Amino acid sequence: MIKGVFKIIEFSDFKKIKLKVGEVLTAENIKGSNKLLKLSVNVGEPSPRTLVAGLANIYKPEELVGKKIIVVTNMKPAKIFGVESNGMLLAAVNKDKVAVLTVDSDIEVGSEVE
Repeated sequence: MIKGVFKIIEFSDFKKIKLKVGEVLTAENIKGSNKLLKLSVNVGEPSPRTLVAGLANIYKPEELVGKKIIVVTNMKPAKIFGVESNGMLLAAVNKDKVAVLTVDSDIEVGSEVE
């Protein structure tokens, strides 16, 4: 979570971020971690993406399967707890509450968020 003063960005900066609707296909706890989940997410590409998310203390893996979420798809891959994460899901955070951002209608997986 980012705290403090936020930098004002230009619209062109925001346009660098590629957001897509994804559907969580599988979710599992990462062995040895009590807060990380490994997700397999369909973002409309030939192969699903693997995402690592710090949600295990908020969601049970089965609660995420089938959810349509918002995914940042053009992030540099990062190895987290031995698992390569190829994107980031968006979530709202307020004190101790966390909620994964989901889509409220039946929109096609892979749709771009603008």
